[in-house]
Amino acid sequence: MAPPDVSALFAGQSAFEELFDQQPNTVFAIKDLQGRYVGVNQALVARVGLKNKSELYGRTVWDIYPKELAAIFEAQDQLVLESGKSFINHLELDWYSFRRPGWCLMTKIPVMDQARKIVGLVATSRVLLGPGEHVEIPPTLAEALNHLESHFDEPISPLNLSARCGIPPVRFARLIKRIFRVTPSQLINQVRLTEATRQLRDTELNIAEIAQNCGFYDHSALTRAFRSVTGVTPSHMRGISKRMKS
Repeated sequence: MAPPDVSALFAGQSAFEELFDQQPNTVFAIKDLQGRYVGVNQALVARVGLKNKSELYGRTVWDIYPKELAAIFEAQDQLVLESGKSFINHLELDWYSFRRPGWCLMTKIPVMDQARKIVGLVATSRVLLGPGEHVEIPPTLAEALNHLESHFDEPISPLNLSARCGIPPVRFARLIKRIFRVTPSQLINQVRLTEATRQLRDTELNIAEIAQNCGFYDHSALTRAFRSVTGVTPSHMRGISKRMKS
């Protein structure tokens, strides 16, 4: 029996693509059970360094990403397809056509037919602002974010940051969520992991030294943080970075 056609469940698939084409900071994709792209938006085409949507239709992550990243993305897809479990706003590092890492909030949801059988998945990945990409941020909050960017190697907590900018913790958390689409704790982790990724890519420091430089308690703490957002260890990430630079 031929595999179910997930695109048949999206009679207005082109409308979905057109809708997400108007959101250049959000990648959109529909995949079938074999992981093949059957629906994409232009943002995904640009992210992977292609020109036309037709270059992605029928292809899989193994065709467009380095094998190490493809393995991570496929594992996520398989978890969704086999268990029906969704990923909702999962903070992760992605890699772009110009070989630089970027932060995204990834969501993957299974697609089911009328019999409630999983036949594919829908995925979105929204690019996040970094603390330095300021948009109408209150001056006191901007000062706190600048402090985070220059002191991430020190003990910093959401409570510290909210106190520094004189904003009550609950309001501070809402403000960070509205501007950056992440929690204060995720933002702190994001800043630290961004620097750790840079040091893994651009220096020969060992993992323990990088952990200390970036505000992690030790090698193990950095490893746990990396696994939570990338699915790989810092050593593995260093290997990916070097291969993508070559």
